Amino acid sequence: NGLINVRVVGRANGRLECEVADGGTLGSRKHVNLPGIAVNLASITDKDRDDIALGIAEEIDFIALSFVRSADDIAELRELLGPRAGRVIQVIAKIENTEGVRNAQAITQAADAVMVARGDLGIETDIATLPIVQRRLAETCARLGKRCIVATHLMESMIENPIPTRAEVTDVANAVYEGADAIMLSGETSIGAYPYRCVEQLANIAEASERQRGFALHELLTDDTPKQHLATSAARLAEAIHAAGVVVITRRGITADLVTNCHPDKVPIFAFTNTSQTRRRLMLNRGVFAYRTSFSNDPEKTIQTAFGVLREREGIHPDESVVVISDVLAEKAVDAIQLRKVGVG
Repeated sequence: NGLINVRVVGRANGRLECEVADGGTLGSRKHVNLPGIAVNLASITDKDRDDIALGIAEEIDFIALSFVRSADDIAELRELLGPRAGRVIQVIAKIENTEGVRNAQAITQAADAVMVARGDLGIETDIATLPIVQRRLAETCARLGKRCIVATHLMESMIENPIPTRAEVTDVANAVYEGADAIMLSGETSIGAYPYRCVEQLANIAEASERQRGFALHELLTDDTPKQHLATSAARLAEAIHAAGVVVITRRGITADLVTNCHPDKVPIFAFTNTSQTRRRLMLNRGVFAYRTSFSNDPEKTIQTAFGVLREREGIHPDESVVVISDVLAEKAVDAIQLRKVGVG
């Protein structure tokens, strides 16, 4: 956490002599930060390569690469993942040093998602500018249509206390207003005394904040493709008629990603896919409730299966309307938007 600070005053025989500026108890297996200093270490170590191979064998959904300094680091990881990169395993770039911040645009473009890793980022950069950096990274993700994760020190006091501080509540809400897709706990649940209560509090704050209009950073989106325009039309239609949701029928989750980019206001996104892997990865997307269902050669049957889930699992009334968007409802991929009532099945 950067609580212990030392100043190097000498170097000899492969050792550093340091003067303690801010002391404390040093635990085991701690890493060292060198604020403002560009290091020339390998981004992916031999141990990382072994861990990645194990992750591939275990069919993991995400890999988060720490201390990403440039888009080349992401390219190296994608090369190791091969054809699984992006399609099967999502690559998350953890931006946590000055080089990463400086190259954020290229890194975000190369990755599937970005994690604002505030723990090390607050040490490696001027802590007074951390909120500015967080906002800029959120803007970059919104502009490029990439997922944004805000992590570290969200509810730090709940490691020991049963309720968060008022400042922590406000911090979580601001992350939601800035358009974060996910907010991630660390020490609060790994070593904290109140892990379940912490998650519960975090969810309550996020849900309350989502009911309010955020900073609308998603309006910065630069994707000008026809498919993104179609997804935007579906989201805006759902908002205009106060639909019960946007229903996305998708195999790989790409259409759901495009709708997520629009952040429809107070309209949930219900994604239906026929693969477990896609369902799991869509859990990261803001506002998306993902389900795995069977797909039929009959497009109407696929839609009715989805509607059955909405009635039974989401409590949506048969008379309520939803906007349906899909590119898999025909023998050949055809992009389409439909306005439908959920019906009685």
